[in-house]
Amino acid sequence: MSFVFAFALAGLVLVAAPYFAHRLRRRRADSRFFAPAHLVPPAPVRARRKAALEDRALFATRALAVIGLALLGASPLVRCSRLALNRSSGASVALAIVLDDSMSMRAKLGDRTRFARARSGAIELLGSTREGDAVAIILAGDPARVALAPTTDLRGARALLESLPESDRATDLDGAIAVARGLVEGLPQADRRVVVLSDLADGHPDAPPLGEGSSVPVWNALPEIRADGHDCAVIRADRSGLRVRVRVACTPGNVAPRTVGRTVALYLGEKAIVDAAAPAGATGDVVLSLPADSLPKGQEPGALVARLLGGDAIDEDDAAPVIAEAIPSSIAVVVPSDSEIAATGGPPVVEQALRALQLDVTVRPLPQIPDRVDDLAAFAGVLLDDPPGFTPEERRALGAFVERGGLVLVALGPRASTPPLGATLEPFVMHPLAWEASAPAGVDPATATPSIAESAASLVELGARHRTVLGAEDAAAFTTLLAWSDRAPLVAERAVGRGEAWIVTLPFALDASDLPVRPAFLALLDAWIDVARARTVPRRTEVGVAWTFPDSRKVTAIGPGGDELPVAQGPARLQVTPPRLGLYRVVADGRVEVRVAQPASREVDLRPRRVAVAAASRVTGETVASVDASPTLACFLLALFALELGLRLRAGRDTDPSAPPR
Repeated sequence: MSFVFAFALAGLVLVAAPYFAHRLRRRRADSRFFAPAHLVPPAPVRARRKAALEDRALFATRALAVIGLALLGASPLVRCSRLALNRSSGASVALAIVLDDSMSMRAKLGDRTRFARARSGAIELLGSTREGDAVAIILAGDPARVALAPTTDLRGARALLESLPESDRATDLDGAIAVARGLVEGLPQADRRVVVLSDLADGHPDAPPLGEGSSVPVWNALPEIRADGHDCAVIRADRSGLRVRVRVACTPGNVAPRTVGRTVALYLGEKAIVDAAAPAGATGDVVLSLPADSLPKGQEPGALVARLLGGDAIDEDDAAPVIAEAIPSSIAVVVPSDSEIAATGGPPVVEQALRALQLDVTVRPLPQIPDRVDDLAAFAGVLLDDPPGFTPEERRALGAFVERGGLVLVALGPRASTPPLGATLEPFVMHPLAWEASAPAGVDPATATPSIAESAASLVELGARHRTVLGAEDAAAFTTLLAWSDRAPLVAERAVGRGEAWIVTLPFALDASDLPVRPAFLALLDAWIDVARARTVPRRTEVGVAWTFPDSRKVTAIGPGGDELPVAQGPARLQVTPPRLGLYRVVADGRVEVRVAQPASREVDLRPRRVAVAAASRVTGETVASVDASPTLACFLLALFALELGLRLRAGRDTDPSAPPR
């Protein structure tokens, strides 16, 4: 309510005027016929009735008239309005509504969010459509998606709009407008347009103006929800031992808040354990050290939460669950202690080869094979050079690692063929191996898979005196990636659960063969790491990034609010898309996993994008008054005027002294 509108309504106080007028009015005393009064000479009448509220019907009519006049004077100042379409030629319209459901739309606009205003604006636009119009609804949260294909069922479109929930996705306005334009361009309606209902905060404030050069008119229908202010978010919180690293991102530029006075705290339930000053700048990390006795044993994953204290535009992104290392980005290399060391005294040749590839992974040599599953959680792959078999604990740890999607590369040599008592190569090789002195001269390049086919020719003359030979059943279980000239496998792989096991029938030692110095060796390691990274399941991803389960038959995902997420059937795999921030519990074929959906860093950038001049105009639509009460109030006042005339005529007849007594 504006000040001018409130001032106009102040005229309602004049409703007291009829009351005081009726109270102050004095009328003659009522006459009563009395026969002896003829014997008394007339005298001036001085008696008056005590002031009282008379003729209540007339008073009520006049009071209502004053109220109606005040409302009639204030009605032109009402700012309540709705969106409506303009029709250039009166023809049917093909309308594509781009509704922004990203996280930045959670910012408040008065007593409701910008998303709620945008959704109500879309419903208002549907109210101005008519039979024959086609409507499509596109959601601009990343990735842009079609919520409703073009349809003439306007009632169904309204029901869909009313049921659309908020999300915490990033923004993809360009993709959404491109999808919208493609949907309406093929429709038969001659009048086609795209309406954008967004705060325009897509993380690209310097991008070309929105709607510029579009072949279909684009209208930014709600400029009042344009983004402003500042926001900070806890992007991630990763724990390693008793140390927690929290990353905080804020709106960059001049509108970024001063982080002085803001703190980052770790909470276990409602109890704050430790806090520290928030990092300065648009993006930064803060490391907090937990007390040794602060975390109880057996606590639920995600029970520890990092919170950013202090207010900003969006409250939902100021907290994040703390989990262990979220993205496995390391390769574990286990080489026997008595393995050949480079002549320069450096690391084994396989470690040097991995570092020479300059891949975006960390090579971590380990003295022995880990015997706990948790010790392998931070690795994308495990490379084992001629292991002397696996102990029961190592078999259990490696088996669980591969079952969950990990990748193992085992180079088989003389140690693997003669394991000690109680050690085997299960679950990868199920039968004993043979270290034979009957190696062919080299490989057959025609048997190489595409990933290593280009360099396979370098192994035509391999120079190996010995090789490992698999049993018949094991050889049948593996798929050959590169074969010797006699078609026995040199490199092979097999699926184990959701992961894979690769084997090489030569060790990575220079005294066994010259394989490590051939180009094909680097190509082999490169191809294996690519597969390892592709199969890596990050425990923390951005909101809206689909989680895929390629080898699972049944998947259940429970969101932060306790609701079960829909599971989509992708190309030969199941997938789940998290729409909200927070912790998710996923059960894939009975295996329980904990995953976290984090906000996109660009989504905290509340600097709005520019809008093309054509998109800012109202050629395709307008804002009209949603309630025009003037005609109704005018008719009401006329009726009151007529009623007052009738009441006054009746009152005059009742007070006529010449009227016969009743």
